[in-house]
Amino acid sequence: MIRSALMNVMTAAALKAGRGLKRDFGEVENLQVSIKGPGDFVSAADKKSEKTLFEELSKARPGYGFVLEESGIVEGSDKSHVWYIDPLDGTTNFLHGLPIFAISIGLAREGQLVAGLVYNPATDDMFVAEKGQGAWGNSHRLRVAARRNMADALIGCGAPHIGKIKEHPRFQAEFAAVTAKVVNIRRLGAAAIDLCYVASGRYDGFWERGLQSWDMAAGVHIIREAGGYVTDADGGTDMLTKGSICAGNEFVQQHLLDLIRSA
Repeated sequence: MIRSALMNVMTAAALKAGRGLKRDFGEVENLQVSIKGPGDFVSAADKKSEKTLFEELSKARPGYGFVLEESGIVEGSDKSHVWYIDPLDGTTNFLHGLPIFAISIGLAREGQLVAGLVYNPATDDMFVAEKGQGAWGNSHRLRVAARRNMADALIGCGAPHIGKIKEHPRFQAEFAAVTAKVVNIRRLGAAAIDLCYVASGRYDGFWERGLQSWDMAAGVHIIREAGGYVTDADGGTDMLTKGSICAGNEFVQQHLLDLIRSA
């Protein structure tokens, strides 16, 4: 595991916010929930978690900026550092009692990702990475899977919800193209966890469109430190701005990218 001062700060903030999510998950039927749009929900749990993360990280690293899912952009006096925070990735899973959700914390320095943490309070699974120190999951070093045969590959994906119905035809075409070439596909509903599953070799690859920077920042860095490759859906490196991602080992990522682009 990584024992740096930075990772200690990130871990402490995630664990504190995670304790609140654990309590709320046990009483999810009593949570106040509002609708941001069709198929897009926010709960009191999201907001409490974000407040805790913001307060803890601001106290430990004063001046750093923030990109927050619920509160938007918070400019910091330190223009070289920005936190990317998703306080509850997988809100729909959370509200349905599915234990597949996570806190995601990414840190960029001078525009480059340098640290990432993804924590699932329901299972106590924690994935972390810091630049040059590798990626770790629950004290075990992570490496992406070594498979090179697409017919043996298990691929994760994200599907557009009802509020993004215009994106359904493209997703259906991509899904059909990928399904025809791989052993099977999984869809968990929490991109931060999906990306960590690529880093840990549980998935051989993953793709999704329509994401936000806070969904991906931590996971992108964790995959890279685990020896994986990440691009946007056009093959570039502008994932956080374009909102699309394609990841895997060097071989799978390229073939998966070819499949979704050709679809």
